[in-house]
Amino acid sequence: MMEYLIGFIDALINLSNAMAPYILFGLLFAGILHEIVPDTLVTKHLGKENIWSVIKSTVFGIPLPVCSCGVIPLATSIKKSGASKGATLSFLISTPITGVDSILATYGIFGWIFTIYRAITSMIIAMVAGILTNIFDKDEEVVTKSSMFTTASIFKKREIVSCCSSTVEKKRFSLRRAFKYAFGTLLGDIATPLFLGLILGALITVAIPSNLSEVLIEYAWLSYLIVIVIAVPMYVCATASLPIAAGLMLSGVSAGAAFVFLSAGPATNTVTIGVVKKMLGTRSLYIYLGSIIVGSILFGLGLDYLFLVSNIDPASLLHLHEEAGILALFSTLILWSFLGWFLLKPYLWLYKRRQY
Repeated sequence: MMEYLIGFIDALINLSNAMAPYILFGLLFAGILHEIVPDTLVTKHLGKENIWSVIKSTVFGIPLPVCSCGVIPLATSIKKSGASKGATLSFLISTPITGVDSILATYGIFGWIFTIYRAITSMIIAMVAGILTNIFDKDEEVVTKSSMFTTASIFKKREIVSCCSSTVEKKRFSLRRAFKYAFGTLLGDIATPLFLGLILGALITVAIPSNLSEVLIEYAWLSYLIVIVIAVPMYVCATASLPIAAGLMLSGVSAGAAFVFLSAGPATNTVTIGVVKKMLGTRSLYIYLGSIIVGSILFGLGLDYLFLVSNIDPASLLHLHEEAGILALFSTLILWSFLGWFLLKPYLWLYKRRQY
């Protein structure tokens, strides 16, 4: 028992040291990006049912500092603002899979090959889903007097917004607001799933049987099915999925199967599935799930083939066993301090309330 506990603590420290510097830097960059990019910029270019709207929504979604829990209201707002179903769906897929903090954290653990592959394939999956939705599930336009009046009022509102946007959107950059968003709002949103992801990643590393690698090598297809069944309904943000995927790889799961989890896990969960069905309809839901599942598995197989032909051992790319420097240790201390604060904050509030 003590051996497993020591192994768990060691794995947790290694995961934290590998991720913490990149997460903290990514959060800071995300806060600055949020301060620079106007709130109305995303909803401004996603209107029509064409390929360009899908491409724009995908490109907008990739760097945005929004996790899987925050993308739902944003996607709803985009749809209500007049974005097509395809643009909304592509934004809903690309945004939670890759963000600034996730991209940097992916590089910190898996290296640049895995990072570039993840970013490119997430764009492709999101674009394919959006284009298929615009083709096979177009928005129904019913022209009535009320709808014409509503449309006219919307255009008037948009004209007012565009005329006034220069005064509304122009605000002075504030480093304090950037820090507050990065280490308050954004980190607060992902604190719980990130904590659970670190714990689960460490548990996977020490708890999965040592002979699992032999089973998965003999039945490689089984790992893809197991991972996709777990990933689709599971709620996990892109950053929190990284330690879990690293734990899977260290336990003998192929890099492709770990990639399936990194791709499908953040993009889907039971909450998002319900929102997509209600907001976009059943047909869009099928396209949404089908694109993510099929795309993740195909690109997972492609990643395994890429490593096979290049004679690269994927496990050698993991940066989990390198000796941590002062920066990594200091970053781990800061990250866990923030996580502890956000996790204990509700209980501290209840305690103070009882005091009064």
